[in-house]
Amino acid sequence: MAFIAALLIGLSHQAPQNPRDEHLGGYIIVPHKGRVDRQFNAGYSMYIPAWPLLGTYPGHQFQSGLPGTWMFAQYDGAAPKDLYSDVEGGLGWWTDTRFPTPTPKFIMGGVGPNFSDIANGPAHGWGSWDAPRGLYGVAQLSSRLLFPIDGLDVKQGERGGLFGYGYLNLPLCEGKSTTEGKPVPTGANSWTLFLNTQNFKGPVAFFLPNFWAHSAAKEPRFVGQLLDTRPAEPNRAVQMETQHTPCQMAQDSKGDWYARISPISFPLDSDGKSTLIHQDTAYNHTALFDEVSAWFAGGKPSVGKVHPEGSYQRDFGDNGYATWQIWWNSPGKKEQKVPIDWKGFGSLKSIDAHTFGGDFSAPLITRRDGLATLPEYYRLENSSDEKKARWVALDSTQVPSETGLQKVQWTRPKERLPEPYTTPTDPGSTWKKPGPVAGPYRAALGDGSVVTYYWYRFADQPALLNSDLSKAERERLQVKVEKIHRAWNIDRDYLAPPTRGRLASLDPAQIVKPPKGLEVGYVPIATRQEWGGK
Repeated sequence: MAFIAALLIGLSHQAPQNPRDEHLGGYIIVPHKGRVDRQFNAGYSMYIPAWPLLGTYPGHQFQSGLPGTWMFAQYDGAAPKDLYSDVEGGLGWWTDTRFPTPTPKFIMGGVGPNFSDIANGPAHGWGSWDAPRGLYGVAQLSSRLLFPIDGLDVKQGERGGLFGYGYLNLPLCEGKSTTEGKPVPTGANSWTLFLNTQNFKGPVAFFLPNFWAHSAAKEPRFVGQLLDTRPAEPNRAVQMETQHTPCQMAQDSKGDWYARISPISFPLDSDGKSTLIHQDTAYNHTALFDEVSAWFAGGKPSVGKVHPEGSYQRDFGDNGYATWQIWWNSPGKKEQKVPIDWKGFGSLKSIDAHTFGGDFSAPLITRRDGLATLPEYYRLENSSDEKKARWVALDSTQVPSETGLQKVQWTRPKERLPEPYTTPTDPGSTWKKPGPVAGPYRAALGDGSVVTYYWYRFADQPALLNSDLSKAERERLQVKVEKIHRAWNIDRDYLAPPTRGRLASLDPAQIVKPPKGLEVGYVPIATRQEWGGK
């Protein structure tokens, strides 16, 4: 046991040990066949099932996305060195989520150069209101969907319904020759979040070009390299990233190591398969951008439906795999890790050309209530060989009772009540001047929080007032948005509907109706989110 013994040095091998807290983490890697033509650089969409990865929320160390992607800028040659900037949000759980439940939330996840800024949604990002680093990076577009500060809530209890989302470039903002008073151009790209769910369809919000461009105003090497000016790279990686999933480890009197992982589940379709990604699609400008541009220029109104001839659905491969490992700390050693033997209980492969998922039919898999739950118990095998060492799944009856692992209970830890999200209340701030036209209103969400929101004229919402746009530029944008509000409703398809499964629902408390007289040109803006005592 030279390899693992060295890793576990300092732990007793003389007597059974009480289970100790460790964690599991890693990726699920999703393969694609071939490459997408570079002309499909006007955005993407996909369907991801929403489901409770863990049956019990394990506390704020836990962080995991459900399958998602990274939308980087497209370049004509090699990408610039020492520059990381993209859109990488999606469904999941994050350490800074304040009102988490076993049901995932959705955030937008815009990343400024080298994580200088983060924009997760309207009024949600990094920094403080005195020194914002993405808090003003997203503008609310929809007049019918409230975007809570903590992220969009999926309806509680969702188990595998497909959550359709993606970003398409819309001709909303205009390019500028200056940025924040400096002779640095700001691009016109307005990457707009579209959703397709059971109770809401259509555009929701968009990244303001200034979110990207203001970094170029500070550092000239970023000029023309960010998503305000560059198209989107269509050949995106799609993966599932999981961190700090709870695990308990213990040793028996023979010196053998065992582990128990908090129950992890995957969704089950009606045919017994587990869809993880469906219809990963890339778009060119003929999909929607060109038609909307012509509409805004005085042409025929657009209904907002994405044209299939401007779409390219990517094909999935069969060689998916997982890099999940159990991580632990040994006295005097850096953090150690050994992989889980996934092949013992499941495989990851295409279900059809445009659907990727899992086959979880092994005897150790529990299948009930629309979920396939992975094995909880594992034994460390081949510990003397670094290349062959694996945690191998086994039945609970094969784990020595002296380890105490069967007595472990997975419960939600007691944590302090979350701090409320707040926004500026200074009468001179952009939140109050010119300020809202109606409110306050409140929405009680299924996550136990209460959101306070107001109705703002679109062009007067705080994000727009902090986006380096003149009043004339904001008013031209207002005209475009009023056209969208009149013509695009929330109950018809924009993204192509899925060809398998069913759609997930958003928490219905987020679906709002504008006050009378504010149906066109006004948007709901969350100003506070606090624990509601549920």
